[in-house]
Amino acid sequence: GRWRAAKPRDGGGALRYTQPMRSKSATHNRAKSLRRALTPPEVMLWVRLRSRQPGAPRIRRQHPIGPYIADFYCAEAKLVIEIDGWGHNMGGQPLHDARRDAWLTEQGVCVLRYTADDVFRDPTAIADGVWDTCVERIRARRSQSGPSVSSPGGAEPPPPQARQVEE
Repeated sequence: GRWRAAKPRDGGGALRYTQPMRSKSATHNRAKSLRRALTPPEVMLWVRLRSRQPGAPRIRRQHPIGPYIADFYCAEAKLVIEIDGWGHNMGGQPLHDARRDAWLTEQGVCVLRYTADDVFRDPTAIADGVWDTCVERIRARRSQSGPSVSSPGGAEPPPPQARQVEE
């Protein structure tokens, strides 16, 4: 992640450097307690996401990212998956979700949101969609970072894939 300079809390002294996506211990402790109290749609999705195939991306549940806790997170894909229950439409929650999504996007993280009703209706389809999005994002990130320096076993590198140009 990107390191940022931050002034000490007391106003004096040298600058310290922080990672914006690193979470405080209170956030970590809250994430731990949330892992023990998943909502029913989160459990339905987690059962499917945790039973990944060998070599598949790792998805974490109730993962702290900066000041926030994601329902699910794939670090390799920089993808947050949120399950929105009825409470996400009430009070100040929509504004909080929008601020949170904006902050995560600023960090280069993509946010997928599903309603709890969608998960109840077809949790396997939601899990498949999450896996597909993870794989797509990982491939895209790898293609943007350029080819590897060496190919295993002296093999020829694969041919470049066609890229879609945005206008």
